[in-house]
Amino acid sequence: MTVVQIVFYVFAVAAVIGAIMCITQRNPIASAFWLVSVMMSLAGVFVLLQAQFIGVMQVLVYAGAIMVLFLFVIMLLNLGGETSDRRGAPSWVLAVVISGAITVSMAELASYTPDRLAHELSGSTELGADVVLLEGQQLQEAIEARGVVGAIAEPLFGSYLIPFQITGLLLLTAVVGAVVLAKRRI
Repeated sequence: MTVVQIVFYVFAVAAVIGAIMCITQRNPIASAFWLVSVMMSLAGVFVLLQAQFIGVMQVLVYAGAIMVLFLFVIMLLNLGGETSDRRGAPSWVLAVVISGAITVSMAELASYTPDRLAHELSGSTELGADVVLLEGQQLQEAIEARGVVGAIAEPLFGSYLIPFQITGLLLLTAVVGAVVLAKRRI
């Protein structure tokens, strides 16, 4: 095992433990901070996978802006004092069953190779991964031509501009809704 693999597994285990702690906390502020630790661990994984831009965006956008928004809404709605939670034995049993199903699914994904994926996508055993999966080659050419940021920005602000704007409107609506709900309590 190389050092990179060991660091990858450390970040992966930290992300899983942080996610478990996030969903098992009774205090929503503590839960939000555990979610920040998950986002930081995922950023470390992205950097190890040579996706530095996505790792930086993970820290800036998700661990920074979105989590500040979550904490703002939690504090605005005054959710920090609630202790009446319905997390008992049935919730833990359901969590274990779902975790087991996810683990089995992930174990199945470990057996996938590019050729197997190409076979399943095309339905033909004659076509190889280099013919069916052209997106990887096209992405590599786009990165060489415009750099990583340009290769991500072109589809984001071209093909996916409308979903990107809808996501922004959804976040704005959530903030306005939180302010309206908080205003009613005052």
